[in-house]
Amino acid sequence: MSPNTRDLRAAVIGLGPMGAPIARNLLKAGYQTTVWNRSEEPLEEFRGTKAVIAGDPADIHAEVLLSVLPDVDQLRQVLSQGPRPLGRALNPGTYLLVMSTSSPSKVRLLAEDLCTQGVVVMDAPMSGGDSGAREGSLSIMVGGSEADFEYVRPLLLAIGSTVLHMGPLGSGSTAKLCNQIVVAGTLAALAESYGLAARAGLDPADLTKVLQGGLADSAVLRLKKSNILGRAYVPGGNATNQLKDLRYAAESAEQVGTTLPIASAATALFAEVVQRGGGRLDHSVICELFRSHGVLDEQAS
Repeated sequence: MSPNTRDLRAAVIGLGPMGAPIARNLLKAGYQTTVWNRSEEPLEEFRGTKAVIAGDPADIHAEVLLSVLPDVDQLRQVLSQGPRPLGRALNPGTYLLVMSTSSPSKVRLLAEDLCTQGVVVMDAPMSGGDSGAREGSLSIMVGGSEADFEYVRPLLLAIGSTVLHMGPLGSGSTAKLCNQIVVAGTLAALAESYGLAARAGLDPADLTKVLQGGLADSAVLRLKKSNILGRAYVPGGNATNQLKDLRYAAESAEQVGTTLPIASAATALFAEVVQRGGGRLDHSVICELFRSHGVLDEQAS
């Protein structure tokens, strides 16, 4: 039976640019919500609200746990490390949703490790950026059984406008990697186009208007145009995570016997961004590769 807002307890682990607004939207929807973060500062906004603030991961009591940590590796640390790890809070029947972008194989291995405790692991990565998280309009792609999907679907609809069951465990992660290929490829194409425009003496603001008025328009351009035009790259999703996602895509492609030439080219470009010191900046900083004396030159110096 599907849960409802009166009796289902949720927990959000990791209160970064995505996790904090997800927790706020769960509270707004009426879910009993526990929050935990490794550092104290992100917890401050939840003091005085209906949220339960967990002092340690082991203090979390919830039927559905949403991990909004960077990857499965960080989740495993929280599960097993420290004097009171999250593993102590997991009871038979607990649902653990991996909302980060990861490899399907990592998610499956995590599920294998936790199945002896009776924990249901599902992958539910999301797209839409921090603005989508704030607005509750995320696109969430879920891997797991049909029955498990129906159980968590009402909760996910509190934070996303598109919530789809993609198939068995790992399918959500594969769908997200497909999404990330499109995002990275679009950013790389925009970087080239703005670089060409700059060298040809075109006004980048005018180019933006032209692109948005035609077939070249995209959600990526709409969300990232202020970064590109202002040459200010406060994340959002950062370049290091974009590179990680592309490498996971390559791993998945190898496992199913296909090639990703566009993603491979984008991987090389994002690797250069990270090598030049731009890894913590928004992934739209790739545009600086095609501009002289820009942000990446400052990062590298």
